[in-house]
Amino acid sequence: MLKMKIDDIMKAHNLEADTFCGDVGTCVSNVCDVIFISRDLGEQIKDRAKVPVIIIENFMNTKEVETKLLDYFKTLQ
Repeated sequence: MLKMKIDDIMKAHNLEADTFCGDVGTCVSNVCDVIFISRDLGEQIKDRAKVPVIIIENFMNTKEVETKLLDYFKTLQ
């Protein structure tokens, strides 16, 4: 659900990135640039992740996901 929302938002803003959905172990062991995750799962990985962990409180809240996603992309400029 979150992956699809992120993909839709990126497409709407002409942004490109490879995205994947995985479990807690996968997200800390795979090579990636950022992790978007729920608060509960984010708390479990924040100390192990080597990349920014962005907490999404409500996956259904498009505005929250969009704001946090675009804010992350702004840090890359």
